[in-house]
Amino acid sequence: MKYLVTGGAGFIGSNFIHYLLDKYPDCSVINFDKLTYAGNLANLNDIQSDPRYSFIQGDICDQAAVEKAVQQLGSAGMIVNFAAETHVDRSIMAAGSFVQTDVYGTYTLLEAVKKYQVKRYLHISTDEVYGSINSGSFNEESPLQPNSPYAASKAGGDLVVRAYFKTFNLPVLITRASNNYGPYQYPEKVIPLFITNLLEGKKVPLYGDGKNVRDWLHVMDHCSGIDVALHQGQLGEVYNIGGGNEKENVWLTNFILQQLGKGAESIERVKDRPGHDRRYSVDCSKIRRLAWQPRFDFEKGLVETINWYKNNPQWWQEIKHKQADYQEFQAAWYKK
Repeated sequence: MKYLVTGGAGFIGSNFIHYLLDKYPDCSVINFDKLTYAGNLANLNDIQSDPRYSFIQGDICDQAAVEKAVQQLGSAGMIVNFAAETHVDRSIMAAGSFVQTDVYGTYTLLEAVKKYQVKRYLHISTDEVYGSINSGSFNEESPLQPNSPYAASKAGGDLVVRAYFKTFNLPVLITRASNNYGPYQYPEKVIPLFITNLLEGKKVPLYGDGKNVRDWLHVMDHCSGIDVALHQGQLGEVYNIGGGNEKENVWLTNFILQQLGKGAESIERVKDRPGHDRRYSVDCSKIRRLAWQPRFDFEKGLVETINWYKNNPQWWQEIKHKQADYQEFQAAWYKK
């Protein structure tokens, strides 16, 4: 089986490529990635010489580049689209690229799926498209009520996928996952940001009262859920993938502090993010009926993740040096 993984140099995409090559010895994977600031081929250094793997640098908004890549895939292949702008803070400060990539880029891919009759297309989305929920959990039939430009752009992409299924009967699926954690996550997201800040002797910025709740999913559990949905899911359907690990941000912060031998003095309380969703929670019973379930214990997985960043400083130090200007801009922006 041939796979085209768009956004395969990013956090979840690179882990999914590793997952595919480990699980399916006879598969081949084409990694199509624009290599924005969050795309890092170092995530895939260990498979660069694997004959089953190839890389194409390209933008999913570029029709010609997309079609050329899809032609290499062939009609028997599958596309898994991770390519997206994903950081909520960046979307609040500058939303244009999010709409361009997450909506128009999705359209470009779907046009290529239609033209070249690709076997299956799986669209990676997020639980954030549902908005915030005080109690209970969102299921796949819940209305989309995004509250950030990022979430709105992802919801827009989801709706384009739905429309192409209804109008053109394309072989599409959508997965919506909760917050991921694990190795190779770009250190602007909360877990790697807090870990690496503490390793550098810096404070960690905790938004508001710290009581916002997120459900945490290990990236490899996410990968296995994508695999199940891609091969066993019903075309045209949406599948939620969650870890079942709902934690307040303050709990998460204190856990990381404790593991790294730091105290409350390392917390910097900062102004809350505009439109900050209070709680995310998804009902995953639909994909569980396909015999999927998360494998990683959250606390154990988080300790392993902390140790990965401790043992791989060369990976994240260069990244954080490059993003220093953005962090200064972000800090100034939130003080307005």
